[in-house]
Amino acid sequence: MSKLVPEDFPRHIAPASLAGAHPKLAGRLIDGKFVVGLTEEERFERWDICEDLAQQLVGVARREASKYPENSRDVTLARVRRGLEDKRWTSAVETDWLMARLRSLLEWQ
Repeated sequence: MSKLVPEDFPRHIAPASLAGAHPKLAGRLIDGKFVVGLTEEERFERWDICEDLAQQLVGVARREASKYPENSRDVTLARVRRGLEDKRWTSAVETDWLMARLRSLLEWQ
């Protein structure tokens, strides 16, 4: 499964913040093992969601660019990003990855 997930896709989407003076790791007990960050399955699921969103946003960005031809590509992508961030479907690092992926799909380098 993990072979399908691009290497540049984030591994840790939400840093933990734990109070106290002693060093701590935020982990979960899964199948008798402590896991810090996403499991490979969770990472695949998050990537799959982000990839699907990027594919869907291609049409949105193209419509936005057609509707407002006076806007630069960067402005168009910023508008799409704001819409995505307002929905709160992805973490900040996932949104960064998703927008880079969208730019690539649109070939707006």
